[in-house]
Amino acid sequence: MGTSTRRIAVERWGDTLPDRSPMDLVKELYEAENADKDEPSGSQDMIGIIYPGVNRLDYAYDHRGGIYPSHIESNTDPEVADWLERVVSMVPIAPRPDGYTPLGIKNLDPKWVRRLGDTGVACYDAILAYDSRALGTAMNACMECWEAILPHTVRHPTLRVDLLEILNYYQSRYEGAMYSGCGGGYLYVISEETVPGGFRIKVKTT
Repeated sequence: MGTSTRRIAVERWGDTLPDRSPMDLVKELYEAENADKDEPSGSQDMIGIIYPGVNRLDYAYDHRGGIYPSHIESNTDPEVADWLERVVSMVPIAPRPDGYTPLGIKNLDPKWVRRLGDTGVACYDAILAYDSRALGTAMNACMECWEAILPHTVRHPTLRVDLLEILNYYQSRYEGAMYSGCGGGYLYVISEETVPGGFRIKVKTT
């Protein structure tokens, strides 16, 4: 959802993005949101708000400190967007509690990091192929990587709900599922049928 990021964007630019380079806008928004933060957020939310369509973000450690993507692969085909809107539901779970942080434990094993990157490629390819089963499989694998690399994304003393139990429930009943971010928030569920308690997404293409 990028709620906090979206709020800052509206404060700076109103309801219309300035007619400038999208990456320049991403950098401006990133700097505005992360000013004076000891643990800055990633740039994914900024890119998701500014870049239309479906985007695959390729990050590299040696490219601008790993903060911004070294490459963005984009697709703004309305048919792709329409298909994605028909298969993705968002289910509200719980807001992140006060005192929560996902960075308490960091298992930066290169094998897991590489696998995490591979899930992003698989996710993007599945969307362009209109393959809901492959998309769900990629999302499930992504969550497995999250748990291995940063365990506090799904398990933390401040969390009041069992995120893994909820995740397993949806993954076992639908094509796949993953959280919108660390510590819960919303759950993305892949299903062409209605998901109780969920709502469909909207993908902007311009």
